[in-house]
Amino acid sequence: MERIGKYEIRRKLGEGATSTVYLGFDPFAQREVAIKRLHPEMLRVTDHTTLYHHMLLNEASLAGKLQHPHIVQIHDAVIDDRDAYVVMEYVPGGTLDAFTSPDKLLPFERLIEIIFKCTRALDYAHLQGVTHRDIKPANILLTAPDGQDIKISDFGAAIFTASETTQLPGLGSPAYMSPEQVREQPLDHRTDIYSLGVVMYQLLTGRLPFEGSSKASLMYKIAHETPPPPSSIRPEIPPELDAIVCKAMRCEISGRYTTWREFSHDLAEVYRNRRTVADSTEPPDSEKFERLRAFRFFREFSDIEIWEIVRFAEWRLIPPGTVVMKEGEPGNYFCFVVQGELRIAKKSHLLNILSAGDCFGEMALFSPGRGARTASVETTTETRILTIRAPALLRASSLCQMHFYKGFLEVLASRLSLANSRIASI
Repeated sequence: MERIGKYEIRRKLGEGATSTVYLGFDPFAQREVAIKRLHPEMLRVTDHTTLYHHMLLNEASLAGKLQHPHIVQIHDAVIDDRDAYVVMEYVPGGTLDAFTSPDKLLPFERLIEIIFKCTRALDYAHLQGVTHRDIKPANILLTAPDGQDIKISDFGAAIFTASETTQLPGLGSPAYMSPEQVREQPLDHRTDIYSLGVVMYQLLTGRLPFEGSSKASLMYKIAHETPPPPSSIRPEIPPELDAIVCKAMRCEISGRYTTWREFSHDLAEVYRNRRTVADSTEPPDSEKFERLRAFRFFREFSDIEIWEIVRFAEWRLIPPGTVVMKEGEPGNYFCFVVQGELRIAKKSHLLNILSAGDCFGEMALFSPGRGARTASVETTTETRILTIRAPALLRASSLCQMHFYKGFLEVLASRLSLANSRIASI
């Protein structure tokens, strides 16, 4: 069996001008991996070799640094005079390149979900001091061909705020470069915002915003021209998506989104507005994330922890007059109100009214499977709740668990303070 280092080679996944990517197997970790290996001729000492080594080292340096559910994980790397390869997480669903032609465009809702997750991943990278600098459809991988979970790959062209050695000009894919990249000006996260805008433009229309007969003419257009709005090519594109793409792709940096969060928020709002009020289906991940991020309870949770909760929590839409918890019954789960209103009663006496952002049933966290509910909870309006079961929480990361425990202590302290105030007023 052919090997690269300790890794068993199963098949070739793809090949480019400088490297080949293989599907491999790690016998120690017992998992499939993707292995990007420089071609042997790239190992000969030339100016180009230095550049390719630099790019591979960039990727290798990220091993263990960018831990995000929507960024490809780097596991291992070997870079010397005899061989050069990076071992990374294998993502089987292909790339967004498959959806860039007019006959294979994604539904708007799926496209928004994918781009939203890209914004959150790139915001995380930015907060770690990393600017990708080569955002394009080929570097956005799908975890499943028909799914909407993504992972961003190929940080070889990245720049790091703490390192001057990575500030090399000329890296990136010309069609997706920002005007400041073309002009070889200093770069920050807003260059990635522009490039993701180009990706979004292409996924919406099946065309690139700029095309040229040569690299020079293409780069001139990027630096000096404004592309036609996507809806001029595809009239059914909603004006809200038009506006997002145009803002992300503003030639002048000052006119672009200032932060990734602004970009994310606008995408989530478009998705939310496209859903009917009566829609009882489970909300998309983008809406779940935005809802949780807006709640006071989750203010200290990292984005990664919020994504954890999105994955393991249950979301339900419940009609009015439904008893969600019954006094005296055992329970091993707790809930948050996402929208709507509920009443808490003990022996038919009203204790409290709950609304969006409130939690209830959290004492089950401290006595899972044994504690009896001390009050009943009933919906008074159509209500969407988020349910977290004790076993799911126990499988969460230690930091996520810690933030839950801290949050519940604050909730309990607030309730005790309120109860004391009521007693004092009697």
